[in-house]
Amino acid sequence: MGVASQYGFASWRSKTLAVVFGLCGSVSAAETTIVAFGDSLIHGYGLAQGDGFVPQLQAWLTAQGQDVTVLNAGVSGDTTMGGLSRVAWTLSPDVDAMIVTLGGNDFLRGLDPAASKANISGIVETAKSQGVEVLLTGMQAPGNYGPEYKAAFDALYGEVASANDALLAESYFAGLPSEDPAELRALMQADGIHPNRDGVALIVQALGPHVLELIEKAAD
Repeated sequence: MGVASQYGFASWRSKTLAVVFGLCGSVSAAETTIVAFGDSLIHGYGLAQGDGFVPQLQAWLTAQGQDVTVLNAGVSGDTTMGGLSRVAWTLSPDVDAMIVTLGGNDFLRGLDPAASKANISGIVETAKSQGVEVLLTGMQAPGNYGPEYKAAFDALYGEVASANDALLAESYFAGLPSEDPAELRALMQADGIHPNRDGVALIVQALGPHVLELIEKAAD
């Protein structure tokens, strides 16, 4: 073997070992894959590509030093029934955890809270059966359907979480101020339903610690 051949072999060997060790490192890395599963609040309705919940949550978690991939499984207009119909094929084998944000379209349509609860229970049970940890984010119904409807709807998230050993964030909108209507308007899109970029940032900051807890639970 000539000098040039020896150098070429040594260079090839060095590169090959680097690739092998690189692959070994990637295999051993404890990356967590989270599916954000929900409706337009997850999908990013009305927002630029990088301003929605999923990219902002991804950036927040990366800034916390987390080796995490957050996948967007939001479908605008989806109900809890729609979520139940697609959860099984959404949970691919690489998914470790799931954030569930559904129910807003249910109460906007005045759907029975008992049906919503059954659907969300089915979603959580499907995930848990596949070893996927779940964080439920609660929704609060308006009062226009009466106090009984509101009480039943608002309570279903905690009841489902408790029954299925899932984590709970009591309100998806917990990060938004509620005392100052003017300030709240500044954080919402023109429809008054969907948060704008700044509103999403506050939502992510409030939900972030719950997601860190979800990651820790998924790693156990």
